[in-house]
Amino acid sequence: MSRGAPRAGGAPPRGAEDGSAVVDFVLVSVLLVVLFLGVVQVALAQHVRSMLVDSAAEGARYGARADRGPDDAVRRTRELVTADLSSRYARDVTARYTTRDGVDVVEVSVEAPLPVVGLLGPGGVIDVVGHAVREPR
Repeated sequence: MSRGAPRAGGAPPRGAEDGSAVVDFVLVSVLLVVLFLGVVQVALAQHVRSMLVDSAAEGARYGARADRGPDDAVRRTRELVTADLSSRYARDVTARYTTRDGVDVVEVSVEAPLPVVGLLGPGGVIDVVGHAVREPR
């Protein structure tokens, strides 16, 4: 029987599928790597957002004390963000006095870049806000 001729029962000739396992492995592994990087990207973005929310809320509580103000809230928030993440996430922090539902509060806003895994991924910014009831002087 020649190498290229069909075998009995219509089976493909020997060697016709040589290397197909390698191709299957490459195709499946590429999909798994993309899926894994997507999960890591979402987890990293969620972690950064969680740290920013916590830092903004803690900074607002610090700035809402009777002997403190918005500048103190900004400074404390920057310290916390830098300690938890990096100073590049603490560049755009603002604080102000405002009123929510008739209550005087300190509002701290943090705008930070969205972390990206590798060169591909969503760009943009994360914007979080923390509030705390202002203590009377």
